[in-house]
Amino acid sequence: MTDTGSRDADETAASPTFDDRTLKYVGMAASGAFTLVVAAFLGLILWRQVDPSLFVEILHPQFVDAFLVVVRIVVVSSVLSVVSGFAVGLGRISETTMTRGIAKGYIEFFRGTPLLFQLIVIYSGIPAFWAAGEFPIANFSIPAAIIGLTLNHAAYIGEAIRGGVEAVPDGQMEAARSLGMSYAQSMREVVLPQAWRNALAAIGNDQVILVKDTSLLSVLAVPEIISTVQNINSATFDIWTPILWAAILYLTITIPLGKFVRYLEARADPAGESA
Repeated sequence: MTDTGSRDADETAASPTFDDRTLKYVGMAASGAFTLVVAAFLGLILWRQVDPSLFVEILHPQFVDAFLVVVRIVVVSSVLSVVSGFAVGLGRISETTMTRGIAKGYIEFFRGTPLLFQLIVIYSGIPAFWAAGEFPIANFSIPAAIIGLTLNHAAYIGEAIRGGVEAVPDGQMEAARSLGMSYAQSMREVVLPQAWRNALAAIGNDQVILVKDTSLLSVLAVPEIISTVQNINSATFDIWTPILWAAILYLTITIPLGKFVRYLEARADPAGESA
């Protein structure tokens, strides 16, 4: 009798309630309706505002050059931000109070101030250490963009790494130490691989945001996609065609990047490897 009652209670808890199903269907209906509205809006723009001949003409060469500039900046900034963020994350979980404080201050500053502000400070501030006309880099806009994006996103990745490490059960470290591993060896071979898997989704989302943050680089005179949109707007008085191209080019980067992150997540998941 007791077992039957317990089983019934478990089945009741496991099965979705009426409210759960209602919320699920309402969410599906709302998201479906929103998607249809957006698709209809974009279709209307394509039909009424975009000139097919201009759509092809505009692609070359301005957008191609801007696209390549964005890809180069994204690749370099992504690699540097992941490496730097890993170091910041290790600083956040350090046993040394001063190291934790420095890492926390770094994260608070770069997460608490706008990226646009950071880009302007880097672009204008670093050359200020040299006398007028003696700064060794002739075109500092792209290096400043890479430095700014790297420093900003390293803060977010550092927090993702910290969260990933803290999600690893304490028993993992204790078990590794009981097997005779040193603290560094336990972190390297036991804790960090699991922390990396825990943090991978957050890091992937951050890298997609990094791609979209390149739209701010026009303030540094970087010839990226959005500045190209503005130039073509001024030259052709066409608003929608270059904007549509900009959206396509950003999606050309973000969609494969998202798929690559999901591939890494599947590889890092033991269940995914065995599947």
